[in-house]
Amino acid sequence: MAGFTGSCFVCFKMKVSRIAWLLCKRSEVRRHTVCRTFTSGSTTRQQQLSSARGSICRLESMELPSVGAKSVLVKLLAAPINPSDINMIQGSYAILPDLPAVGGNEGVGQILEVGSQVKALRPGDWVIPRDAGLGTWRTAAVLAENDVISLPNDIPLFSAATLGVNPCTAFRMLSDFEELKPGDTVIQNAANSGVGQAVIQIAAARGIQTINVVRDRPDLTQLIDRLKAMGASHVIKEETLRRHEMKELFKTCPRPKLALNGVGGKSATELLRHLQVGGSMVTYGGMAKQPVTVPVSALIFKNVKVKGFWVTQWKRTHSQDEGALRGMLDELCSLIRQGKLTAPACSEVGLQDFRKALDTAMQPFTSAKQVLVM
Repeated sequence: MAGFTGSCFVCFKMKVSRIAWLLCKRSEVRRHTVCRTFTSGSTTRQQQLSSARGSICRLESMELPSVGAKSVLVKLLAAPINPSDINMIQGSYAILPDLPAVGGNEGVGQILEVGSQVKALRPGDWVIPRDAGLGTWRTAAVLAENDVISLPNDIPLFSAATLGVNPCTAFRMLSDFEELKPGDTVIQNAANSGVGQAVIQIAAARGIQTINVVRDRPDLTQLIDRLKAMGASHVIKEETLRRHEMKELFKTCPRPKLALNGVGGKSATELLRHLQVGGSMVTYGGMAKQPVTVPVSALIFKNVKVKGFWVTQWKRTHSQDEGALRGMLDELCSLIRQGKLTAPACSEVGLQDFRKALDTAMQPFTSAKQVLVM
């Protein structure tokens, strides 16, 4: 495929403190105009946020390498913008790629061509990244066969594009930390997040009750209705965690065995207070950017367990166990086909409008995930 051009979201690093992210657009016909800007000097927090919103991005076409014997040519179809992607751009994520780099950790593509020694993939297959850092904000890529794993192409496009991170995180947290049975309860904050919505649906499919904590907002009633339609047992505001109403709620369901924390700070502390004796709180995110404070009484008298989870690490730990990832994806796809697991609300954005998508993704109370469609 010599001469084939591709596109990507690239990051250049002039010095440690000088970072510019570039978004490139692929065309099989012609090269596109390039527009480039850079930051200079020491970046402040506001400059980092500005960078994440796309103020220093550009569109660019790139030549793709030939397809090797063990590689595949992938046409990217759709790729979401997740909080972890923003964190990576800001330089605050656990994985920081060598620069320049292509942005995007999640998405779905279609195989166009396979190398002579590729065994498991065929042209037409849908694939998603096996690991983070692959760079999905582009329209085409030549990748190693082992960089991707196939998905059935009979599920909705946005379900496939958003499957590899949030649903997998929810699945593992509901499976690996407590032995949950039908009728048990899970409590979580950030219930409207991608992970939160997946937790609600997977738990409901298993007969597990959920107490879902959300921030107050102007459209709270609509949000509560939407989460309950997904299968949420209870939806409450953050403030309710500290009120007498919780005692009334626990008259209708058992105290939770498992708490899922994507926020941190006071919200996480309140989740801990409501766990049953011996329960676990699993932290997978820290949107409040505040530390998790554990009451001494919860450790001594309730023997709670406080753990963390990162789906990227899980995938790497199980990288030699093909059946572990495949089995999880197959089960999730089965739920999708049954209508028991749907993608979060998504806004389709053309790659050329990436600035708008990045800006929207940074706004508070964003109800729809921004998905770049190529």
